[in-house]
Amino acid sequence: MASRLQGTSIVLIGMMGCGKTTVGKYLAEALNYRFFDTDAVVESVAHKTIPEIFATDGEPGFRTVETQVLAELSAYTRLVIATGGGIVLARKNWSYLHHSVVVWLDVPVEHLYQRIKGDSNRPLLRSPNPQQTLHDLLEERRSLYAQADVRVVLQGDEPPEWVCDRVVQEIAQILNPVATEQPSAASHAPEFN
Repeated sequence: MASRLQGTSIVLIGMMGCGKTTVGKYLAEALNYRFFDTDAVVESVAHKTIPEIFATDGEPGFRTVETQVLAELSAYTRLVIATGGGIVLARKNWSYLHHSVVVWLDVPVEHLYQRIKGDSNRPLLRSPNPQQTLHDLLEERRSLYAQADVRVVLQGDEPPEWVCDRVVQEIAQILNPVATEQPSAASHAPEFN
């Protein structure tokens, strides 16, 4: 399938904990692409952890650096890019995302919460009810995630290798040329003799 992509990069979007980084690494290996995680690149560029960026610059400061990182990465081909869950919030980011095939890994909130409930590196989940916060974030972002080229609906307990194969299958489906349809009689201009 890599040859059919013709070097087009793949960007994984979805909620925190949906497996973008883990699946992205498998996907990059399967396609012989390079892998980048925007959160890791943001930390490298800022010389701070994401919680430190949130503490000193707030979410707006983090989102600014995140957009700069995405802009830089979108200029390259043959990449698999795992993004932060909120990257879809900035309209400007979509101009960069659309340089690639965008894949939404859609995992139920209950499974997301089980995966990340002990993770202290999630500033947005520092709330009295993190599971409700996670649910609210998903509802806020769902229509944005739905703009992806491919949506892979998961239960949340699938092995990453299986998810990688499923992503490859779904992308292959959108790369297949659509069979040309015969024009209907209604689409022909009427002929008058």
